Amino acid sequence: MTEPMEIERALTLGTNHVVGRYRYDIARQVWWWSDETYRIHGFEPGDIVPTTSLVLAHKHPGDRARVSRVLAHAALTGDPFSSVHRIMDARGRERTLTVVGEGRRDPATQRVSELVGFFVDITAGIEVQASEAATASIRAAAASRAVIEQAKGVLAFVLDVDPDAAFARLRATSNDTNVAVRELAQRVVATACTAGSTAADVIALVSSGRDRAQDLSASA
Repeated sequence: MTEPMEIERALTLGTNHVVGRYRYDIARQVWWWSDETYRIHGFEPGDIVPTTSLVLAHKHPGDRARVSRVLAHAALTGDPFSSVHRIMDARGRERTLTVVGEGRRDPATQRVSELVGFFVDITAGIEVQASEAATASIRAAAASRAVIEQAKGVLAFVLDVDPDAAFARLRATSNDTNVAVRELAQRVVATACTAGSTAADVIALVSSGRDRAQDLSASA
C-alpha cells in the first residue's frame, strides 16, 4: 500500500533530513531501531525497547489508525509501502515523518516475517513549505487589497463620494451581480487606465440592475 508521495517537494527543499533505519519482527511484535530512529522519536539510543504498541502510541491521534492499516497490509502482503504521518515524540514535539519499507519472507514458510525500511524526518521541509504557502497567501491578499484600494480611489473621484461610499458601491454591485469584489475592482481599474475611456464607462461597471431601474424611475 503506497500512498501518494505528497512530501516530494519537502524532500527537495535542500533541508538535511534525518534518516533512520528500522526492522520489525512481525511474530514477536518487536522493532529494531538505528540510533537515528531513536532520536527522531525523541529518545536516546537504548532508552526503550521499541514495540508495536509504543510505535503506534507515538503516532499523532489523527494519523494513528491510518498508519496501523498501512503496517497491517504490509505485514500481510509484503508489498513495498510508503506513508506520511505525524508523531508526537518523547519530548512532546510534533514531527512529520515519511516511512518506507517492504516485507521479507521466511524462506521455510514463505510468510512475511519482517518489515524493513527507513524513517525520514521531513519536519523542517514541511515547515518551509508551509511558510512559503503562507507567504504566497499574504502576498495574494496584499495584491487583492491594493487593487481594491485603487478602485475605491477611482470610484470616489468619478462618483464624487468619499472612499467608504465608493467601497459600499463596489460591494453592493458585487452582491447584485455575483462578481467578486476583487474582480470588479480589477475591471474598474483596467477601464480607468484604458485610453479613451470616460467616467461614464467606469460608472457603468458599478451600476447594477437595481441602480438602473431607480435611475429610470427618477427620470420618468
